[in-house]
Amino acid sequence: MGTDEAPMDDKAKRMRDLLSSFYSPDPSNSDTTSKHASLDDINSTSFDPDQYMNILAYKSNLEGLLQRHVEVAAEIKNLDTDLQMLVYENYNKFISATDTIKRMKSNISGMETNMEQLLEKIMSVQSRSDSVNSSLFDKREHIEKVHRTCNLLRKVQFIYDLPDRLGKCIKSEAYADAVRFYTGAMPIFKAYGDSSFRDCKQASEEAMAIIVKSLQGKLFSDSESIQVRADAAVLLKQLDFPVDNLKTKLFEKLEQSITDIRLNPIEINSASRDYSAHEAAVHEFVEAVRAFRVIFPDSDEQLVKLAEDLVTKNFVFAEEYVKTRICPDDLLGVLRVIWNDVLLIDEVLQEAALSNHSLEAAKVVLMSFVRSAFSHLLQDISGSLLQILKKDGAEQCSLDVVLDASTKAVLQGSLNVLLDFRKILDENSGIVVRLRELIIDWVQEGLQDFFRKLEDQFLLFSGRSNSSIQAHGLAEGAQGDKAFAGLVLVLAQLSSFIEQTVIPKVTEEIASSFSGGSIRGHESGPAFVPGEICRKFRSAGEKFLHLYVNMRTQSVSFLLKKRFTTPNWVKHKEPREVHMFVDLFLQELEAIVKEVKQILPQGRRKHRRTDSNGSSASSRSNPLREEKLGRSNTQRARSQLLETHLAKLFKQKVEIFTKVEYTQESVVTTLVKLCLKSLLEFARLQTFNRSGFQQIQVDIQFLRIPLRDIVEDEAAIDFLLDEVIVATAERCLDPVPLEPPILDKLIRAKLAKTEQQNTVSS
Repeated sequence: MGTDEAPMDDKAKRMRDLLSSFYSPDPSNSDTTSKHASLDDINSTSFDPDQYMNILAYKSNLEGLLQRHVEVAAEIKNLDTDLQMLVYENYNKFISATDTIKRMKSNISGMETNMEQLLEKIMSVQSRSDSVNSSLFDKREHIEKVHRTCNLLRKVQFIYDLPDRLGKCIKSEAYADAVRFYTGAMPIFKAYGDSSFRDCKQASEEAMAIIVKSLQGKLFSDSESIQVRADAAVLLKQLDFPVDNLKTKLFEKLEQSITDIRLNPIEINSASRDYSAHEAAVHEFVEAVRAFRVIFPDSDEQLVKLAEDLVTKNFVFAEEYVKTRICPDDLLGVLRVIWNDVLLIDEVLQEAALSNHSLEAAKVVLMSFVRSAFSHLLQDISGSLLQILKKDGAEQCSLDVVLDASTKAVLQGSLNVLLDFRKILDENSGIVVRLRELIIDWVQEGLQDFFRKLEDQFLLFSGRSNSSIQAHGLAEGAQGDKAFAGLVLVLAQLSSFIEQTVIPKVTEEIASSFSGGSIRGHESGPAFVPGEICRKFRSAGEKFLHLYVNMRTQSVSFLLKKRFTTPNWVKHKEPREVHMFVDLFLQELEAIVKEVKQILPQGRRKHRRTDSNGSSASSRSNPLREEKLGRSNTQRARSQLLETHLAKLFKQKVEIFTKVEYTQESVVTTLVKLCLKSLLEFARLQTFNRSGFQQIQVDIQFLRIPLRDIVEDEAAIDFLLDEVIVATAERCLDPVPLEPPILDKLIRAKLAKTEQQNTVSS
């Protein structure tokens, strides 16, 4: 059994080695690997079964040996199956190869006979071709000789006909053809011009002398175009005429042609958009540059400088054009024309790199357009504001009309300007696309600068100097002061409108259409900061509102001061009616209320008498005070003053001066409080007799009724009116008040008179 198994193992090993050597990609690598493999590796060529069994029995128990037995049996079965499939596959390949070889033998068997027949036919064709060539050799030589003779005769005929040809070219001014004919005949004239063709050469030279003279005339003629002069120079150079000394003159002519090329933006953006003359001039310049480079190859530097000057001059015209009020389509039309010119010149003068040069010049034009647009917007807003009152008897506009026009100018004007800039960003021309991010930064910076200048303009308009009023075209005098105060009130409301409405809408438009600019860098921060603008206009609006209140208070205080400083209060007569200054005071307040109602919105009335805790402390409704004031002697009146001061200590504190808000009631109430405070101070500076004190009492008592209808804080107004009466009593020599019946009679008479006047006027 042992002897039978050994040959079987050797056979299997030999077959495995053969298959391994056949399918292994690198046998050497396999041998090397087998040398370094361990002896117990079952897949190695140096596998030792005895050692493998000893190691396996040493390391494994009975259960492990049985498991390994099952695994090895399965592997043997798989290998047998794979070997069987491999043998079948190779057997099919061997059968296919055998069939192919048999077919090749059957196909090649008749090919030798065909090849011999083909060789015989080729030899027959070659012999016949040789016989034809030998028979036609003499005739072919004769034909070639005759053809050479014919060509020579044709050239001789051309030489004899050359003077006549040149004469015809002179008559038709076909100088290019003449030069071409003459230069073609020059080799023959050089070889035989002194012998056979002397007369032809002499006649041709005389004709060419005429042509050279004509070309020189065209070269130096101012009436000829630069292209014609350049062509003449090229022809002269072909005739070996020295043209290098003409370079300076030709270059001067070329410079002169640039001055004639003028970009006319108005013509470009006209309804017909016919700028063919400009295109023709540029094409002529381009052709002249091309010819100049042919004549003078070393003139590139001068031509580059000339081309840059032309482009720069066109951009200068465009920069002046954008300073006027133009639409973005007009600007884009001009930029397209300039860019087309640049592309044409770049085709013949690539060394100039005019696209980069144009980029720098276009930056200046586009930046100027952005600044000009914001400048015109600022002028529109200023013009709408200054319509309040003009000199030379111009018609005065109402404040609400001015405010409406100004708000539209700011809001719609800002959005329209941004819309124009967006049209420019939508342009796909070469210049605008390369400057897109810069344009976004310029728009944001321009918008920030515009609002800063607008605030400065508002502050300038609110200046109180006469020079400022005259510079802005406002009327002078009292009417001018009223108009100026109205302007300040409009500025206050307009500043609030800009903060609350304009800036948010502009910010939305910037975020949607003008985001993405990155030229400034992160360290510089954003170009447009809406928060800063809002803070500026909020502060400016509050300043204007306080300025308006102060201006109106000063004008009314002037009337009150005149009332208290004009009469002699010590010798004042008994009061018979309410003084006319009350009417003037109320008229001023009525004008102010009318003015405020045109601009400011209506707010809630907060401090009505029914809601005020301090109104009960007013001296008008205090029975004790009226009783004290009704005493008939001086001693009792002075005792009443002491009691009044004591009563003030126990009053609930009344808040007189509060923050001014953007409402009709807040502004009017604050203004009335300030006027009454001025009235109080003026009263403290005078000395009154009994009649003067009683006159003040009548006037103040009458003021309570109309003031109650126009203010929201009645408690503070009553308090200030009471303070005026008390201060007058303190400054009175004999502070005896009027009896209540007499006081009521005078008040009713004034009310009846006022009602009658209102009825008549209506």
